[in-house]
Amino acid sequence: MSIDTLPPLRQVIETHALAAKKALGQNFLLDLNLTAKIARLSGRNEDHDVLEIGPGPGGLTRGLLAEGARHVLAIEKDARCLPALAEIEAAYPGRLTVMQGDALDIDPLAHLTPPIRVAANLPYNVGTELLVRWLTPKDWPPFWDSLTLMFQREVAQRITARPGSKAYGRLAILAQWRTEARIVLNLPPEAFSPPPKVSSAVVHLAALPEPRFPADAKMLQHVTATAFNQRRKMLRSSLKGLAPDIEDHLRAADIKPTDRAEQIDVERFCALARSLSA
Repeated sequence: MSIDTLPPLRQVIETHALAAKKALGQNFLLDLNLTAKIARLSGRNEDHDVLEIGPGPGGLTRGLLAEGARHVLAIEKDARCLPALAEIEAAYPGRLTVMQGDALDIDPLAHLTPPIRVAANLPYNVGTELLVRWLTPKDWPPFWDSLTLMFQREVAQRITARPGSKAYGRLAILAQWRTEARIVLNLPPEAFSPPPKVSSAVVHLAALPEPRFPADAKMLQHVTATAFNQRRKMLRSSLKGLAPDIEDHLRAADIKPTDRAEQIDVERFCALARSLSA
């Protein structure tokens, strides 16, 4: 079953010679019914603009447009993909804007009208950095209502992990501080071309009206990055470079100096960030 009148993605890839490039972190999702499902998981977008990063040949782009997104801004670094995306632009006049460039360097707000959602099969090599940026703006709520993002399943598990688990770390704290984060779809390697060596998963992160606990985003990011850089060490040892009186700050946050980072929940990490910011 086709979701639109455009050719199947395999044909698009052959026509435009779009072999996935490992250097760009590309793995193309070819099942248009699956891309339409991911689009639906992002929500009803008739009244939303949608930001997509790394559209490649446009599978998710077509899913978003076919499912009714008001407007899609697709940012693509690989110039080879632009002719295929131009064909989608022509099939959905006025509803798709394609920009070539690095998503880390482009301000999407110059090209989108709120309310805004983000939906993307993120390139593996920039996915985590983009997520951290979206989760740690100085002001909250952010420019987006929700993020629906595909990652390697290991990364998805790190985003949704709970204290005490092996996957728990900086991403879990930053995500769960300000959003409701959950895995909404698991995908096997064979769903992609070329098949990656690992499974993938789609994570949906809905922005909370306010963070769960007060904290400075920059300080919380710094504290968690430092704490989990040496996760087997006691926090006293991991964080001693942040302040000469680190044990006082730990006690103020109800954290034992002998605790390890993976034992500390979001609330206490926020309390530690507040203490260090004071």
